[in-house]
Amino acid sequence: MTLPAVASDTAQVSDEGLTVEDFRQTLHEVGVCLWSLDIPTGRVTASQGCACLFGIPSDQLTTFAATQDLVHPDDRRARAAAIESVLRAGGSYEVDYRVRPPNGRGGWLRSRGQVHLDAEGRPRRHRGVVFSIDEQKQVEAELRAREAHLRSILDTVPEAMVVIDEAGVIHSFNPAAERLFGYAADEAIGQDVGLLMPESMRDQHDADLARYRQTRQRRVVGTTRQVTGRKRDGSTFPMEMAIGEMSSGEQVFFTGFISDLTEQRRTEARLQELQSELGHVSRLSAMGEMATTLAHELNQPLGAISNYTNGCRRLLAQPDPETIARAQEVLDKASQQALRARQIISRLREFVARGETEKRVEPVATLIEEAGALTLPGAGEQGITARVVLDPRVGSVLADRVQVQQVLVNLLRNAREAMQRSSRRELTVETRRVSPEWAEIAVSDTGTGIAEEVADRLFQPFVTTKAAGMGVGLSICRTIVEAHGGRLWAEGNAAGGATFRLTLPIAPEGEP
Repeated sequence: MTLPAVASDTAQVSDEGLTVEDFRQTLHEVGVCLWSLDIPTGRVTASQGCACLFGIPSDQLTTFAATQDLVHPDDRRARAAAIESVLRAGGSYEVDYRVRPPNGRGGWLRSRGQVHLDAEGRPRRHRGVVFSIDEQKQVEAELRAREAHLRSILDTVPEAMVVIDEAGVIHSFNPAAERLFGYAADEAIGQDVGLLMPESMRDQHDADLARYRQTRQRRVVGTTRQVTGRKRDGSTFPMEMAIGEMSSGEQVFFTGFISDLTEQRRTEARLQELQSELGHVSRLSAMGEMATTLAHELNQPLGAISNYTNGCRRLLAQPDPETIARAQEVLDKASQQALRARQIISRLREFVARGETEKRVEPVATLIEEAGALTLPGAGEQGITARVVLDPRVGSVLADRVQVQQVLVNLLRNAREAMQRSSRRELTVETRRVSPEWAEIAVSDTGTGIAEEVADRLFQPFVTTKAAGMGVGLSICRTIVEAHGGRLWAEGNAAGGATFRLTLPIAPEGEP
């Protein structure tokens, strides 16, 4: 070390009590090596700290070759090149390298040096500092390991992950995103994220980003949305996207985790189709159980038609103005009975038809009337008194007519069967408005009530108290009502029987 230079730098400090030796000792304690090379004489001076860093006494660090022998073979070329470049042109350099001292305690060092040129442009003095960067390198190694670990996790995440900046430029594109969208990472990174969405959505997305940059309001951050994605081949697909925000320095990034909903939508459609099939089978099953009653209902108009036509034939056997007039009256009555039979058959066809679910404005009174026409023929002969109480505040509901009729038919049939062994047989259908948006229909009977062993499982599939029942009727009924946004539940009543209540949305006035 060229001590005069050091002494001049520390003279002011010495006035406050710090000597040159104190300064040297401080540098040694903090692990800093000071060295100086007088190029014309080749004299090298090194501080005590150099011995600790290089692992040999300072008096052995007298030449460049002596220190170069201690440098890791893989780092010698870089260190020599850095020094040689400033020896030719002057200036400063910084180079990191590993040392392998004889004592075996090596590590990472950082050298910062400066070469001063004389008036003729030749190097005159070379000096600098060396200090350990082992901790820094260890931290960097740990960060790289963590980054590699995080990268391996992100690369195996089953969901597609896309990271963009505030301008919408893609910065990260994991393998799951490559598989989902069909782009390689190097193709997507650096591109606008609009690449991954249909053109119709790009303007809105750009507007959202622009609004965020201006207001910093997080309208979509932390939310999950269902949107449409666009693959490389131009095809679109439904996807669910959760968006998060992170900051790196002053820059903000958005991370989107994306799931393909194609299979889920396909499954939902299939389940809906199966539900429709199950409902259809249930209606057919109900028709089979109602066949006897409905046959009786059809026999009445058919028998009347037969009687009227036989009577008309007898009247026409002796035609005169009076008998012809009477025959016309009889034919009119036969026509009315034929129309009645046609209406019954029409209701049956609509009930068992497997149509698509379509909610329309339906009068509640009509729904109840048509369901009763299918289930209550012959009820009077069994001593059943049926009563309908309509709330004038409930006009129409928004419902699928066939599906709601299926629910009412099921509830009315159950009520009728529950009273077969009861001395008191009263069936009541009552409507009331429970809120501005909802109407309630209640079907009550005076039967034996709900058995305790099935009360908690009444609406579960395959739960039944009937000897020949399948136990799917009430389960389907609840599914239908819930698909309308309503509820279906059961409770006991004061007469000892059961009351089933269901809610349906009231149709807004004036809605088609």
